[in-house]
Amino acid sequence: MNFFLETLKVLVLSIYYILESILLWFIPIRKKNVAGEIVLITGAGSGIGRLLALEFAQRGATLVLWDINHEGNKETSRLVKELGTSRVHDYTCDCSKRQEIYKVADQVKREVGDVSILINNAGVVTGKKFIDSPDSLVEKTIEVNCMAHFWTCKAFLPAMMASNHGHLVSIASSAGLIGVNGLADYCASKFAAVGFAESVGLEMLALGKNGIKTTIVCPYFINTGMFDGCITKWPNVLPILEVDYAVRKIMDAILKEQVYLVMPRSLYFVFGLKNIMSVKLGFLLGDYFGAFHFMDHFKGRVKKD
Repeated sequence: MNFFLETLKVLVLSIYYILESILLWFIPIRKKNVAGEIVLITGAGSGIGRLLALEFAQRGATLVLWDINHEGNKETSRLVKELGTSRVHDYTCDCSKRQEIYKVADQVKREVGDVSILINNAGVVTGKKFIDSPDSLVEKTIEVNCMAHFWTCKAFLPAMMASNHGHLVSIASSAGLIGVNGLADYCASKFAAVGFAESVGLEMLALGKNGIKTTIVCPYFINTGMFDGCITKWPNVLPILEVDYAVRKIMDAILKEQVYLVMPRSLYFVFGLKNIMSVKLGFLLGDYFGAFHFMDHFKGRVKKD
């Protein structure tokens, strides 16, 4: 195809996609049916993972729950069964260990079947300035928040590709789109998770596997306990998100096969500006929004004895 024809094609399709996007603001998108799908959720023992498990259970999916916290995972399994379904399987898995991920994944394939919706939700946070962060905690952050996504996809993506059917969901963070003072290792891991998810999604499209969907979730702080003590300077503009609200939005994005979800909506504006403003203006706005002090009073989730 020559330059003129290909350029014309791009212009015509660009106009079409812009109009389509505008129309979709007003026309409800049909949500997909997840009944019968095998859904694996990492970090299912509490917070977002637990509530997503309950949402999928109510829609008739078969649940595979992974968490390093055995008791928390069992509790999630119990709550799912209270909804009247026995289609739930819980496994203790340390997502910081590649070989353990592969071992438990093989067990899942033997005992349950091929996973068709993979939700990489497990996450950890150090909550210290980079220079004060122990090497072991930095490594753990990268292993859980990023590398685990590599290994779970390596384990379950081939079956999705064989059937051209599946969905990869990455619960990343707004800290995967912009640097935050006091979260160097966390931001690095989430930037990597976003980049990995985008790249794998593009690989699937290039291979013609358009039946495999990708959803990348980038929320602001969520009130799960993980970021207890964190503050927001202007809560009306950048509110700390309530868990129920966040889960409803994530579930809606998955069912609509939405590629990107950023919460709250005000962050779309912030990230749009990031790529066009000067560095000095970026620092000015960062200070205005309190980005330099989000972590000043960080406590994190209190560990139970």
